[in-house]
Amino acid sequence: MNERIQNLVAAEQKAGILFKEMENRGLIKPGKSERELNKEVFELAFELFGIKKYWHKRLVRSGKNTLLPYYDNPPDLILQEDDILYVDFGPVFEDWEADFGRSYVLGDNPRKHTLNNDLQKAWLEGKSFYKAHEQTLTGADFYYFTQEMAARYGWKLGDIHCGHLIGNFPHEKIQGDEVTNYIHPDNTQLMSLPDSRGQERFWIYEIHFIDPELEFGGFYEQLVS
Repeated sequence: MNERIQNLVAAEQKAGILFKEMENRGLIKPGKSERELNKEVFELAFELFGIKKYWHKRLVRSGKNTLLPYYDNPPDLILQEDDILYVDFGPVFEDWEADFGRSYVLGDNPRKHTLNNDLQKAWLEGKSFYKAHEQTLTGADFYYFTQEMAARYGWKLGDIHCGHLIGNFPHEKIQGDEVTNYIHPDNTQLMSLPDSRGQERFWIYEIHFIDPELEFGGFYEQLVS
């Protein structure tokens, strides 16, 4: 394992610790606003790791807001007794980016619990597909596999892409916002190709499944490279 991927894995492990501590402290509970939970997780990250730098906007979305892709900016909602929400943070640890997303279910709604379980299962299935075809897979191939997988699990894919590059902060300025930097249906470039500097590229894989009729969705993401 080269040094760059070691640094990315280490950053992701710290993000995982942050999320686990969020759960252990019982920060996710009904009656709290998305904005309030967002602020609490931000403060927790500073307490645990001394960080205030994030490479993308921090997301806490609940209820019908879980249907929406990253670039939307919906109104702040209050977490309900029988709710589903997801948390998506992109903390930067010593100039190495993490991108970590998980979903949580409040209450006993079986359909929401099924979704939450399916998110991780689908992510692992997608990872296995990626690893099996890593050298020949295009961004479009991986997107269409994920879209088909969503239907097979009984959901719809919630965004126009299902992942993106990750790296040194700020990778967005280094790599740009071209479609070739996303797991996108128009990206016909091999995911295994090096970047413009000849370095290996590393990918975040996102599972965003939604049920438009019942008006909720869920999200799961982390490093797949």
